[in-house]
Amino acid sequence: MPENQPKPVVTEKLDKVLDSALDAGGGLLRLAPAWVPRSFLHPGRRIKLHPADYYALGADRGGIDERWFASTTEAMNENRTPDEGLSYAIFEGRRFLLRDAVATAGDRLIGKDMFAKYNRWPVYSKFFDNMGPIPHHMHQKPEHARLTDQEGKPEMYYFPPQLNNVDNNFPYTFMGLEPGTSKQDLRRCLENWNKGDNGILDLSRAYRLKRGTGWLIPAGVLHAPGSLCTYEPQWGSDVFGMFQNIVEGRFVPWDLLVKDVPKDKHQDLDYIIEQLDWDKNVDTHFVEHNHLVPIVDKATSGPGYTDRWICYGKGDGHQFVSAKELVIEPGAKCTLKDPGASGWITIQGSGRIGKMRLQTPVTIRFGQETEDEVFISHEAAVAGVEIENTGNEPLVGLRYFGPDVHDNMPDVGDYRKQAN
Repeated sequence: MPENQPKPVVTEKLDKVLDSALDAGGGLLRLAPAWVPRSFLHPGRRIKLHPADYYALGADRGGIDERWFASTTEAMNENRTPDEGLSYAIFEGRRFLLRDAVATAGDRLIGKDMFAKYNRWPVYSKFFDNMGPIPHHMHQKPEHARLTDQEGKPEMYYFPPQLNNVDNNFPYTFMGLEPGTSKQDLRRCLENWNKGDNGILDLSRAYRLKRGTGWLIPAGVLHAPGSLCTYEPQWGSDVFGMFQNIVEGRFVPWDLLVKDVPKDKHQDLDYIIEQLDWDKNVDTHFVEHNHLVPIVDKATSGPGYTDRWICYGKGDGHQFVSAKELVIEPGAKCTLKDPGASGWITIQGSGRIGKMRLQTPVTIRFGQETEDEVFISHEAAVAGVEIENTGNEPLVGLRYFGPDVHDNMPDVGDYRKQAN
């Protein structure tokens, strides 16, 4: 780990440092990479971390397969570091948690309405990158997550072509359950947890993953993400329950099924199954209701630049998170205006955003600061931020937004209305 990491900013000075950082950055904050390992997964090695650093937190912690963006949400790993999953802002050789910055100046950073309702930046996004598939699992709905003092987690997927030069081992994702599946069928899978493969994938359906598209995954819906590197905007929670016991020969302990289940329900199979949104899992029109294809936003596109919706639609009738992809051609620039704050990550090219340089790294050492990630505050977003491509290839950035930001967000399926 590099020895030149900036020192944390002491809490009592944060208000002054934050004001200086926002004023100097024109409402933007430079963010450092936040790396997260998973002990039960195998890194896909496409998120630009240096090959020597995938086990920088220790082999016992597992390989690093995730990078979290503009995160104020802790990764709920066992034996985690105190700040695991949390993003740091960098300013003049010092750093401070984005979480603390929002607590200090929430109105300025995320907007008065969002801060008043949630008292935090309630979403995050990440790159999720594995060599093969992960277990068929779900994220609890709010009513079940509350029983362990947590929040439910719907999420969305987008598969950036720039980060998917190879498919890795299994570019397919099982989602939901085959229509006609009964709860008794699923119960038998749980009963067979220690008898070899519990057979849950026999009750599901795999969908081939396509670069440049994505999916909406509501809370309570089973899914076994495949091996494309995935950009995942989601609610600010790290709850989950693994329903598959063996993946590629690796055993998944029961503890990962009931990690976020009340202790008195750890052997209650009926309760474990009731956490699922059954109707959404056995939906006969799953693709129609959940598949996402980019939609050009003509209102925010112009000569030399194209802004596309990549993650959109509602989960249970609620606009919980959304994301867009901005592509700026060489030599072009635009003034980006959004109705709310966003977390930005550069995935191709070089240029500037406001006064800050943007550069897509080839390789990142663990602990290294980069020039690819920015938090665009609410005040900067509504005022407008100039972005310019100063390189000789397209400048491409992904940005995600918090809840209830957009009045013009498309619905799932609206991509069918686009002209081919």
